[in-house]
Amino acid sequence: MSGTVYLVGAGPGAADLLTLRAANLLARADILFHDALVHPETLALATRAEKIAVGKRCGRHSTAQRFINKRLVDAAGRYEIVVRLKGGDPMLFGRAQEELAALEAAHIRYRVVPGITAALAAAAEIGTSLTQRGSVRSFALATPRSGDDERSSNWIEGFHAADAGAIYMGLREAPAIAASLIAAGRPASTPVAIVVDASLPTANTHYTTLAGLPAYADVDVTGPALLLVGPQFHARTRHSTMHDADTRAIAQHI
Repeated sequence: MSGTVYLVGAGPGAADLLTLRAANLLARADILFHDALVHPETLALATRAEKIAVGKRCGRHSTAQRFINKRLVDAAGRYEIVVRLKGGDPMLFGRAQEELAALEAAHIRYRVVPGITAALAAAAEIGTSLTQRGSVRSFALATPRSGDDERSSNWIEGFHAADAGAIYMGLREAPAIAASLIAAGRPASTPVAIVVDASLPTANTHYTTLAGLPAYADVDVTGPALLLVGPQFHARTRHSTMHDADTRAIAQHI
């Protein structure tokens, strides 16, 4: 058997934010390799699949990327539908290119299914647009993290060139991030929104500035946190016209 490997975006957390294509593939999957932070409700959609956790968490035991690559190639020789489920969108900070390269080298068919990335979910969570007409016309996506065998990137230069941006996997490095951005010319008063568990019932947001950001490095956060940096991310009162119960009711009818 020569199956197809699908790199599927699990979205920011909430299962009802999956694309229809992603939900359909989960229901049909024979085997599922999933990241550590994929929500249990999303995994539950793969009713007939063998489920294998291959996620990576900072400071915890992780599955080596080369081993994940081999598992995908091997699975394609045994199963018709192989799903590699990645948090957010597969093509953003998910090492998808390494997995695709391994599949191409083994002549394995693959498809990529996009997902909602955390920056979009965080913007929706706090009701603040990532771009603003006339004031925020460019937006950067960046991460300061790099692998043990990788050279550090000069991400700060590209990030500072944009009007605003989102920093993934950066909360633990908050002091260095704040210092670097201020040294690059960002005002210490630049607003920062720290959005945790965007799209989930447990979501919460902390508002601060670049000057106050280092104090959040040691905050006990169990879920994924995203840093939104820019002039529009100041604290404000949000008046939602829809309650969580309304959202769930809509999702059940889709």
